[in-house]
Amino acid sequence: MNIYKLNRILHRDFGYFFAAMTLIYALSGIALNHRKDWNPNYSIERSEHLIKVPDDFRKNETATVVDILKQINQERGFRQYYFPSATELKIFMNGGGTVFVDLVTGKLFFDNLKKRPLFFEINFLHYNPGNLWVWFSDFYCLVLILFAIGGLFMVKGKNGIKGRGAWLTIAGIIVPIVLLLMYY
Repeated sequence: MNIYKLNRILHRDFGYFFAAMTLIYALSGIALNHRKDWNPNYSIERSEHLIKVPDDFRKNETATVVDILKQINQERGFRQYYFPSATELKIFMNGGGTVFVDLVTGKLFFDNLKKRPLFFEINFLHYNPGNLWVWFSDFYCLVLILFAIGGLFMVKGKNGIKGRGAWLTIAGIIVPIVLLLMYY
């Protein structure tokens, strides 16, 4: 079999097989590149409430926390709480989210975390959640190496690696080197 024909067959078949993986890594890569601009895993909804704080909140702290959460319809439960100061209460909710209470004024701030659809899951995969995924991901990376090398020789003639393709390849090598030098 001709090496060019084999290259095209492998490129085609692996391309179909890894189309989903390419989308997973491309979308999560874009999302993770912009972590300073947004939280790619969660959306945070902040709400402000005015609540009634029991006078004897220190007598039974757990009951006080439950009472406070009932006032904002969040009695689904909490993981833990603590008092950062004598007049402040911070509550960590099950499933994410935090509640901050000013025990003097009764002001309550609720930061509710919600998983971003699609992005939470693909970012989870991008972080390599387990051994099987690591092996599959490593295989994908090896195939990407084959794609890069095989792609160089996909086209023959003046538009191939001996012509226009060489200049584009050189440009594609120079750009990361320049950016590395700029940031390093």
